[in-house]
Amino acid sequence: MGFTQGVFAALVADAAPADLRGTGFRFFNLVSGVAILLASVVAGALWEAAGPAITFAAGAAFAAIAGAALLVVKAPMTQKS
Repeated sequence: MGFTQGVFAALVADAAPADLRGTGFRFFNLVSGVAILLASVVAGALWEAAGPAITFAAGAAFAAIAGAALLVVKAPMTQKS
């Protein structure tokens, strides 16, 4: 998270209109928190049901799927003038 949080904050600041920037940050943090909570619940359930090895294997599988999705779904990069 240390590598990405600053980048995500900059993206939110650039994407949100000036008058809605605070709302953009609140929404971003809400979605991030819900995603982290969901991931923690899934990891805890896997740990209890199948043990630590399966939990870490599932984490690696989710990371591989996310990486593959980034290669497939490329958003066009636009540069602000």
